[in-house]
Amino acid sequence: MDVQLTLHKMVERAEKLFPKKQIISRTASGIFRYGYREMGERTRRLSSALEKIGVQRGDKVGTLAWNDHRHLEAYFGIPGMGAVLHTINIRLSPQHIAYIINHAEDKVLLIDQDFIPLIETIKDELKTVQAYVVLADNSELKDSKLNPLYSYEDLLAKADPQYQFPDDLNENDPAGMCYTSATTGSPKGVIYSHRGITLHSMALGLADTAAISESDVCMPVVPMFHANAWGMPFAATWFGSSQVLPGPWFTPELLAKLIHTERVTITAGVPTIWLGLLKELENSGEVYDMSSLRAVLCGGSAAPLGMIRTFETKYNIPFIHAYGMTETTPLVTLSRLKSYQTDLSDEEKLVIRAKQGYVVPGLEIKVINDNGETAWNGEEMGELLVRGPWIANAYYNDERSKDAFKDGWLYTGDIVTIDEEGVIRIADRTKDLVKSGGEWISTIDLENALMGHDGVFEAAVVGVPHPKWQERPVACIVLKPNASVTKEELLDFLKPQFPKWWLPDDIVFMDEIPKTSVGKFLKATLREQLKEHLTV
Repeated sequence: MDVQLTLHKMVERAEKLFPKKQIISRTASGIFRYGYREMGERTRRLSSALEKIGVQRGDKVGTLAWNDHRHLEAYFGIPGMGAVLHTINIRLSPQHIAYIINHAEDKVLLIDQDFIPLIETIKDELKTVQAYVVLADNSELKDSKLNPLYSYEDLLAKADPQYQFPDDLNENDPAGMCYTSATTGSPKGVIYSHRGITLHSMALGLADTAAISESDVCMPVVPMFHANAWGMPFAATWFGSSQVLPGPWFTPELLAKLIHTERVTITAGVPTIWLGLLKELENSGEVYDMSSLRAVLCGGSAAPLGMIRTFETKYNIPFIHAYGMTETTPLVTLSRLKSYQTDLSDEEKLVIRAKQGYVVPGLEIKVINDNGETAWNGEEMGELLVRGPWIANAYYNDERSKDAFKDGWLYTGDIVTIDEEGVIRIADRTKDLVKSGGEWISTIDLENALMGHDGVFEAAVVGVPHPKWQERPVACIVLKPNASVTKEELLDFLKPQFPKWWLPDDIVFMDEIPKTSVGKFLKATLREQLKEHLTV
């Protein structure tokens, strides 16, 4: 049957079948709990309220919000009425935030009360915004330069709880959009269709991917403004999973307590989040029960093998490596062992699972370099190309589309190898590879090796210009508390693992490595900081 795949059907299923299942939302004033029936009613009220203040089909509604229940309602209330959910990265610069609001042509902004001062500083630059809605636990409005300004809770109280989602939406219509975090240039907008998000959510429920199901308690730590929190809120709602939303300004201690008290079964975030959680588990003196966790999903950048080993051997927490991009909704690959690999040694299994895994059902990949498509031998490097029903086909109103989308494929900019089993290992981003004497050096391999040292907390490797070799690697190191490690010790640690010409020319110890708004190492900033290490 020609049935449209639209997002409001997800929340309709949840409110009918799983009214008793809990959404646990941490807000500025504490923990708020409710079930899917109430969540569904509030979502309907939101759609009704937005219509009353002038939002029409196709209009963009921006959100600057934490991972909480109001943001979850926006995930369905905005696309459910035919508008477009635009999740805005709260950690971007004010200039970039103003740029993407204008570029997206947002008509209404839903703003957590924490971010009102930020928007007030750029309000005169915003060309299309016609109304602002404050997300807060109460309906009291404080004095603000924003006008007109509405209270979210007040709007919902006056809206229609019986609002009927339109049944004539097209599955190919835009449902959401998100902008890349942009280490260089302006952020690029990516549109998500109802169909793409629905199929991506279905993929998250497959047994060989994340296997999200009704029995799960899902806690997306990855921000809801970052590639739809990797699709977890959509899938969890549709399948009737309980959800734990960690809210504003969370810490590793808070995450550990939420996992402990709410019996979280699956969570997702970038490696820096999990490094912080490990630090809390090891150093706090608190006894946290992590036994409920069946999976920690990790993506955004490569996870160090040593970190995966610690999670699994010391804390018995299964760790699943995944790969994706804003442009891919985002799931592309996920690292799981195949059934006939169970007889491998623990270390062999770990090496496989530290890679990015094989492509999920529904997508196609290939790897190309200057010589054409690469062999599946685990050695030949090339750029990863992806296509499929939840992969973007262009950037939103952006001439840079022609560089990334060609011949029906997304050119990811990631340099990878692919082995005989179809398992992908990311060697580097195109712009981060160190090209020394005409040969490529993978900064990710060096970083993962360095983070395997007992005294190293974080490691980032960048290339610096060299008059003879074009570029040479330099390693930036943050040590664990109370660790004492010398440059010579780290170089000796690396020597058995790499060819001599791969070894960093220098090792620089730092208190902190600069990161992007989504927790990735900000290598462009590091390269600027390391100019004094240019070899003459």
